[in-house]
Amino acid sequence: MTPEKIARINELAKKKKTEGLTGEEKVEQSKLREEYIAGFKRSVRHHIEGIKIVDEEGNDVTPEKLRQVQREKGLHGRSLDDPNS
Repeated sequence: MTPEKIARINELAKKKKTEGLTGEEKVEQSKLREEYIAGFKRSVRHHIEGIKIVDEEGNDVTPEKLRQVQREKGLHGRSLDDPNS
């Protein structure tokens, strides 16, 4: 999300508190919030999908569901051709 859009979200939030929003501004605010939340969710998902969990002994203990996602995306040297990766 661009800094301009974030600034607009903040501008609309401030205006809502002080004088209220028009119908068009409410729709704009809702769309901007949805876009912001979607971007945030993508960022968190990307971060989590990149995590590799290792125990104290150095063994990979990443949950299988996460390993499968990593195989599909080719992360951490995991491969769909190697189910043990």
